[in-house]
Amino acid sequence: MTKFLLTLHVLAAIVAVGPVTVAASMFPPAARRAHARADGPDAVGAVTVHLLHRICRVYSGIGLAVPVLGLATAAAMGVLGDGWLTTSIALTAAAAGVLAAFVLPRQGELIEELGTRGSVERGRTVQLAMFTGIFNLLWATVTVLMIVRPGSTTGA
Repeated sequence: MTKFLLTLHVLAAIVAVGPVTVAASMFPPAARRAHARADGPDAVGAVTVHLLHRICRVYSGIGLAVPVLGLATAAAMGVLGDGWLTTSIALTAAAAGVLAAFVLPRQGELIEELGTRGSVERGRTVQLAMFTGIFNLLWATVTVLMIVRPGSTTGA
């Protein structure tokens, strides 16, 4: 059962978290490119920005399966009290918080700004890129902890 849960956990992480990290990283430059042109707004750029935001929203919801499956896997492995896991849980919560509090709302604000003004302030996209980078760095750290597992007896 442990191998099955671990497989589901890893697949959920790849399928759900991967698209969010990529789409969130692509959003700031796409928002900068989707500015109003002399002949009107860039329709393709606006559609791209909306699509990237939707990917982030939908896959972040699907991503809730990752910590649920992770906790089930950890319980099956008997490692719920291990430091590397506690740290991973805290970092996962922090990543979810950054996504929910900073990345997704700012993406929505930039989409609204594009719709009303036809352009976005570069500083706002730079700020969003910073929060996206923090989100991605947190997930990368969790991934390393899941692989290295400090103190593990598996020899990894």
